[in-house]
Amino acid sequence: MDILQFPIKTLNHFYDISGVEVGQHFYWQIGGFQVHAQVLITSWIVIAVLLGSATIAVRDPQIVPTGAQNFVEYVLEFVRDLARTQIGEEEYGPWVPFIGTMFLFIFVSNWAGALLPWGIIKLPHGELAAPTNDINTTVALALLTSVAYFYAGLTKKGLGYFGRYIQPTPILLPINILEDFTKPLSLSFRLFGNILADELVVAVPVSLVPLVVPIPVMFLGLFTSGIQALIFATLAAAYIGESMEGHH
Repeated sequence: MDILQFPIKTLNHFYDISGVEVGQHFYWQIGGFQVHAQVLITSWIVIAVLLGSATIAVRDPQIVPTGAQNFVEYVLEFVRDLARTQIGEEEYGPWVPFIGTMFLFIFVSNWAGALLPWGIIKLPHGELAAPTNDINTTVALALLTSVAYFYAGLTKKGLGYFGRYIQPTPILLPINILEDFTKPLSLSFRLFGNILADELVVAVPVSLVPLVVPIPVMFLGLFTSGIQALIFATLAAAYIGESMEGHH
């Protein structure tokens, strides 16, 4: 019973975490639910940028790629190499779209939060920021990753997938169960904490010395934002590959 109670308590903690707030927020009421409007707005902007860029880049494909098409193919090859390295040569193909979507959404979200002057858009409460600056977004991305690696393991091995919980010895059953709950926790808090800390670190010198001094800090923020997107995508691919291997 104790083993069953722990996952339930962990899920309750996830629900409580979704209520964590930093600063003020602008809310919408949709179907009886209260949602963070600024997160939806910036998320839609990021999605529109990704879809628009992809559409423009491939609307007239060339045999010898140039310009935007060349850049898109370079990004695709980068994501393929990442998925191939973490998942394996035989299994990586179907997971390239998922890994690529995670990487590009987080990367563009992080950079949009660091580069775009969201402050000029006035809201009744709060202000616009990167979608990954909200714990709800990072928890949702982490839970999608969890669903993905459970699906990968069950698709590959069926119910035999759950045999990994008693390997190499049944004594490790509680620890192996705990591992599946710590993975999304670490993914969500790592991304949320780093992006929030980066924005706070930039905000302080900007408020004190609004010209030259904050620029190096902003460049460092761009670098760490890209690294966080790469780390999240790499870990997501690694978890999926691990679920299909049958051993830790």
